[in-house]
Amino acid sequence: MTINPTVLAVTQRIAKKSAATRSAYLAQLDASARRKPGAERMGCANVAHAVAAMPANDKLKIVGHKSPNIAIINAYNDMLSAHAPLQHYPDVVKHEAAKWGATAQVAGGVPAMCDGVTQGTPGMELSLFSRDVIAMATAVSLSHDMFDAALMLGVCDKIVPGLLIGALHFGHLPTVFVPAGPMTSGLSNNDKSKVREKAAQGLVGRAELLEAESAAYHGLGTCTFYGTANSNQMLLEAMGLHVPGTAFVNPGQALREELTREAARTVLGITKDKRFSPIGKVVDEKCIVNAMVALLATGGSTNHLIHWVAVARAAGIRIDWDDFAELSGVVPLLTRVYPNGSADVNQFQAAGGPGYVIRELLDAGLMHEDVLTVRPGGIREFVGIPQGVPGGLAWRDPGASKDEGVVRPASQPFSASGGLMLLQGNLGRSVIKVSAVPDDRHITQAPARVFDSQEALHLAFAAGELDRDVVCVVRWQGPQANGMPELHKLTPPLAVVQGKGFKVALVTDGRMSGASGKVPAAIHVSPEAMAGGPLARVQDGDLIRLDAVAGTLQVLVDDAAWAARPLAPMPPAQIEANSAGFGRELFAGMRRNAQTAEEGACSWL
Repeated sequence: MTINPTVLAVTQRIAKKSAATRSAYLAQLDASARRKPGAERMGCANVAHAVAAMPANDKLKIVGHKSPNIAIINAYNDMLSAHAPLQHYPDVVKHEAAKWGATAQVAGGVPAMCDGVTQGTPGMELSLFSRDVIAMATAVSLSHDMFDAALMLGVCDKIVPGLLIGALHFGHLPTVFVPAGPMTSGLSNNDKSKVREKAAQGLVGRAELLEAESAAYHGLGTCTFYGTANSNQMLLEAMGLHVPGTAFVNPGQALREELTREAARTVLGITKDKRFSPIGKVVDEKCIVNAMVALLATGGSTNHLIHWVAVARAAGIRIDWDDFAELSGVVPLLTRVYPNGSADVNQFQAAGGPGYVIRELLDAGLMHEDVLTVRPGGIREFVGIPQGVPGGLAWRDPGASKDEGVVRPASQPFSASGGLMLLQGNLGRSVIKVSAVPDDRHITQAPARVFDSQEALHLAFAAGELDRDVVCVVRWQGPQANGMPELHKLTPPLAVVQGKGFKVALVTDGRMSGASGKVPAAIHVSPEAMAGGPLARVQDGDLIRLDAVAGTLQVLVDDAAWAARPLAPMPPAQIEANSAGFGRELFAGMRRNAQTAEEGACSWL
C-alpha cells in the first residue's frame, strides 16, 4: 500500500528537523551497544555486588555462561488497580527466562500515582512531573548496567511515558512493555457521568455518588474508559513495543499470564546474538508518526500531545502540535469509545480492538509498514488477536468489525478527520479534543469569566453565577505555575451549565483528563500565564471565540487595546498554595525548568 502523501510529508519534515539530534542519539546508542556485556566489562567487585543475591546457578549463567540477563522495571503498587496485578509478574518472567537459559532481575521500581485518586487535590500538582521522576527512576534502575534486555511493567497515565523516556535513555537495550489489562466492565461510563452531574447540582448526596463511583471502579485493571492509560496501550501497540494484542486482555485470565511469558520470550529473541533491534532503533521517526496516527484515529487522550512530544525528544526526535494538526486532517476517526462514545475498552476489544484499527490504518496507507518492532514479523504482527492454544499462543485476523457502532473500517469512518485539533490566535496555541464534542458545540463565542483556580470556578458554579453563556478562563495552571494538574473535576459543573442550554467553554493553560468530553475545552494554552502568556491579559467580560472548525482561539478585543493591556500577576494566595505542603516544595526545580506544554513540559532538557 502506498503511504498517504500527508503522512509521508509530515514524517519527512520530522526527520529533517530532527536530523542533528537523532544522529547524535544514534551515535551514542551504537557506542553503548558495542561494549562487552557488563559481567565481562565491569570490575570483579562490581559484578560480585550485582549478582550477590542471586541463586548460585543464576550467578553461573551470568558470569560463566554469559547468558542474557533481563532487567525488570516494575511500577507495581496496590494503590493502583491497574498495577496491582504486576506484583507477581517478576516471578513469572524469571521462571520463563530460566526455561530459556537466561536470568532476570528486578532492577528497580518506579513510583506510580493514580490521577483518579488525586483529581482535585493538592497531590494532583505532582502528577505531570511524576512522569519525569519515573523516567529518572528507570534510568537509576538501569544504571547498574548489567543487563542485556529490559521489560517495562507499567500501564497508567504518566507511568508508561516515564518508563518509555527512561528506557530510551538506555536505547541500546532491547525492551518490551508489559501491561496488566483493563478491569472488567462495571457501571457504564455514561451512567457514572450522569450521577456526577446530579451530584454537582446537589440532586444526589455523597452516599449515592460513592456507590456509583465504586460500581464503575470495582476491581483489578485499568479504568475502562479510553483515557490516558488506555491510550498508552493503543500507542504501544502501534509502535510495536508490546507482544501483539496484549493491551486489553483482562487481568486474571490464563491468556494474560501467557502473554507475560511471551514478553520474556520476545525480548530474549532480540538480544545481540539474535535479531538485534534495541528500543532506540525501534522508536524512530516512522514509529513516532505511527503512534500519532493511532492516537488521532482512536480519539485518544489529549495528554499525549504533551507526553509523546517528550517521548520523541528522548529519542532525539522533534515533533510539535503542527505535526499532529496536519496528520489530523487526513487520519479518519475509526472508534467511538467513551468519552467519544458510549462503549468502554472491553467493548472496543470485543469489536476488534487495536489489531483491527492497526490493520485498517496500514491498509489505508496511513501507517508506515516498513518499521522495526519487537517482533520479527514487523508491525503486521500487531494486527493479530492473541488466543491461547496448547503449548502457547496463536494470533488470528480480527476480521470484520463486530460492532460498527464502536469500530469502523477506514472506508466508512465516524469522521474523515482525527479527534484532535490545534487552535491558534491571540490567546496562544492550544488543543481541543473535537471527537468528544457535539458538532453544534464546535464554535463557542461568549463573554469570559476569569478564574485563578479551579476551586474558584466551583464556588461560582455553586452560587449560580455561571448560568449564562460563558467562556471560563482558568489560568495559572501550566507547568511552571503549579505543575499543570488535570482539571477533570471541572467537567461535571460545566456539563451541567451546558445541559441547561447555555453556550459554555473552557480555556486553560492546564490539562484535562484523558476522559475529558462533551464540553468544548481549549487546553494546554501556550505560552502559559506564568510565562507571560496572553491568558494573563484576559479580563471578565472579554468576548472570546473558540472555533474548532477554523482552528482559532481569539479574544475579540481591539488589537491596540489588547497589546497595551498589562499582564496580571499570579495572586499571592495562589503562589503560596502552589508551593506549600504535600511535597510540592520538592518539585520547585522542575516547575522552574519546565518547558512549554508543546515542548513536552520536559524538566530534564
